[in-house]
Amino acid sequence: MNSLGVQDIRAIVSGIAVLMTEKKEELIRLDGAMGDGDLGLTMEKGFSAAREEAGKVDEPDLGKYLMKIGMAIARAAPSTMGTLVATGFMSGGKAVADASGLGGREMAAFFEAFTAGIMQRGKSKPGEKTIVDVLLPASQALAAAVSSGADLPEAFRRLRAAAAEGREQAKEMIAQHGRLAYYQEQSKGRDDPGAVACMYILQGFCDHISGPA
Repeated sequence: MNSLGVQDIRAIVSGIAVLMTEKKEELIRLDGAMGDGDLGLTMEKGFSAAREEAGKVDEPDLGKYLMKIGMAIARAAPSTMGTLVATGFMSGGKAVADASGLGGREMAAFFEAFTAGIMQRGKSKPGEKTIVDVLLPASQALAAAVSSGADLPEAFRRLRAAAAEGREQAKEMIAQHGRLAYYQEQSKGRDDPGAVACMYILQGFCDHISGPA
């Protein structure tokens, strides 16, 4: 696989929607430990709407297609995490405007903008125990892989590995944002729920592009 088209994006979004339903209770439990416990519901609702939108939109411009998916998430899940994920898709879509196929360079640009959009919207930076601590190393690994000449499946294998490492490193951080930040030192050693949800978003891309881990 050297390039993604509309059918690929549709399959990826559908796969993420399935994952979010499967992992709903896990995300509720993680979020409920030191938060309000609605993350699993938010992600299921947001990606259910994304899947519906992806299935009905006829848009050859993949940038616009991805932006519309982001808008659907924003409408269906207007919570903090829903808004951040929606911003990621819309920012990423804008970065690949006019593309009719998404190869390595386009996917690197998509995830770079996806990450930057979330950092800007959430006013977050690396080291603060957020979704950024998974997304940033993942997007950087993807860009480095593409620059080195790796094909798309190999590039996403490297993205998956970097995301997993980012998740483990984030566990040892002290939360600086959201409800988890209220607990300061007690947040150390725990998964950030948003980072885990991000892992499932990235998994949806990786499973389709490079196969299940």
